Amino acid sequence: MVLIMISLAMFGNYYVYDSISPLADLLKSQLGFTDSNIGLLNGIYSLPNIFMVFIGGIIIDRIGTKKSSLLFAALCMAGTLMTTFSGGSLTVMAAGRLVFGLGSESLIVAITTVLAKWFKGKELSFAFGINLTIARLGSFAALNSPTWAEKLYQTWNGPLFVSTIMALVSVLTVIVYIFMDNRARRIFHLEPESKQDEVVLSEIFRFNKSFWFIVLLCVTFYSAIFPFQTFAVKFFMEHHALTRSAAGFASSVIILGSMIGTPLFGIFIDKKGLRASLMILGSLMIVPVYLVMNYAPIDPRWMTALMGIAFSLVPAAMWPSVALIVEERRLGTAYGLMTMIQNIGLTLFNFLIGWANDFSTADGVTDYSLGMWLFSVTGFLGLFFAFMLRRQETGENRNGLELGNKELEIFLKEQQV
Repeated sequence: MVLIMISLAMFGNYYVYDSISPLADLLKSQLGFTDSNIGLLNGIYSLPNIFMVFIGGIIIDRIGTKKSSLLFAALCMAGTLMTTFSGGSLTVMAAGRLVFGLGSESLIVAITTVLAKWFKGKELSFAFGINLTIARLGSFAALNSPTWAEKLYQTWNGPLFVSTIMALVSVLTVIVYIFMDNRARRIFHLEPESKQDEVVLSEIFRFNKSFWFIVLLCVTFYSAIFPFQTFAVKFFMEHHALTRSAAGFASSVIILGSMIGTPLFGIFIDKKGLRASLMILGSLMIVPVYLVMNYAPIDPRWMTALMGIAFSLVPAAMWPSVALIVEERRLGTAYGLMTMIQNIGLTLFNFLIGWANDFSTADGVTDYSLGMWLFSVTGFLGLFFAFMLRRQETGENRNGLELGNKELEIFLKEQQV
């Protein structure tokens, strides 16, 4: 039940984030926004998290996951309200997305830390898989909202009212989680939630090589996925002549594939390990897809399905791996640092792709080739860092990422000895 509640909190969070993409053409036609303006709305979400998620991670370690989760969910709600009731002002909408971003990524860090603390030593990868499946259902619902909420798409702000309801869902489910956690600790006489008495910033430089390879893979892999989705609906409509509903579905196939695949790969990883190897495989899958979508006259849904498989493999292996590398009292800081660097990439790439599209637009027609090449280069860099991670994990200074749960338990006991 804890897993379901915190996953529903992320469901609402993911819905709000992806509520902008299906609106791209309405924002252009009704409000006169450019692609750079649309890129700003998603890019500015990530901008404060260059700093905030690291601070958020420290806050989580200091005050605990319960108080911090409620704080961050409330920030998400406030930002969503600002965007919805902006009156069409780019400045107010961007400010709302910034406030939403301040809470959103830190909420994800808090929930990730909750998962690591509740499920470490159990089916951790499977728990992460279920969490991501429910969370990405929010993205899937948002990207397909032009179909199930078609009547709301007469105006630019109609669909944003739904996003406000989803932000409220996040707040309410976090409150339910807090009551459940307190009740569980009382009934089962569990120890109080572990917190870090003192945060020493220099400790971040003591994280080992495997952690840093995971961080670099994270920033490059996610920079090849999320900024693409910012413009995916518009790209499919203009470049592949799809309707808005069909384009929204094509974009959501990435999410749909990951929703199905992540928990299944999580079960496999818990049993067999091979975390670093699967990160290589997932990274390899996304290298060619952007160029194929740009140059080959095939249905783009085949490529987004391949991206969905990759988007299952890498996160299912990547996020739980941090819990095996970093001690529990520093998990919030580690996940915060990782998410901070991820958001540097997301900020830069949303701005960069928006600029590339505007630069490549003539007479109202956009040539997406430059942006697609940029995504492909990012995918290749992710593959390189995944390879370096596996090389580290098959050497003497390994952390057990390639081991299944049974072998990992023995390995960790030997390490303690």
